[in-house]
Amino acid sequence: MGDVFSFLLDGESWTRDGGLREQLVQQLLLTGTALVLALAVGLPLALWLGHLGRFGFLAINVSNIGRAIPTFALLALLARFSWPGSGEFGPYGRAGLATLLALLLFALPPIITQSYVGVREVPAEAKEAARGMGMSGTQQFWRVELPLSLPLVMSGVRLALVQIWATATIAALVGGPGLGNVIRLGFANTDRRSQGIAGALLVALVALVLELLAAWLQRAVDPLPPSGGRAGSRTGRRRMSPLTSKVSAAVDSDD
Repeated sequence: MGDVFSFLLDGESWTRDGGLREQLVQQLLLTGTALVLALAVGLPLALWLGHLGRFGFLAINVSNIGRAIPTFALLALLARFSWPGSGEFGPYGRAGLATLLALLLFALPPIITQSYVGVREVPAEAKEAARGMGMSGTQQFWRVELPLSLPLVMSGVRLALVQIWATATIAALVGGPGLGNVIRLGFANTDRRSQGIAGALLVALVALVLELLAAWLQRAVDPLPPSGGRAGSRTGRRRMSPLTSKVSAAVDSDD
């Protein structure tokens, strides 16, 4: 472990061509781009289906198909095809496009499932109270359903973020970018085994930081009190929008 920390604390390990800094930035770029693409593709569909309250089998089946396909097998196939192939793709490096597509498909299941369930399980009393206030279906979604479902939606985003980051290391197996190259080269050479361990440790540390940041954001968007009580408490009302607070108050009065 002394060699591992020596490698991590050595400035040259970070600044040289193909060093830790370059690989870290590439993997962060892959992770962020794949997550944004997954949100753009999966989130509107899941929220819309949840608002309709129908076609739940579509959201569940899409998620199940995504989970059933091994990400590495998909990545290997995509890298072998003429498109997307294993060529350079801008700042994402070799096999960058293939890696992005594989990570995109891998990130869709938790985002779609959690978002659909989050909107679908908004209490019927809250929806009825919103309709009683004269809200249209669109207003009900934006002002009541979405705020109340945000914690569960964010839990899907949180899960997808950490999964994408950890899975992005396999891009190195098809010549792609990321810290997987440090791990692969380290374990391929006995004399550099400590470097492989250092790369794996860095992946784990960054995953922990991303998890903590996502957990903080999930709590920040939760309109209900941290104690888990009903929205009638003073703390809960400060964190909720005025309209959502009125709906929740109407639900509480019905209870």
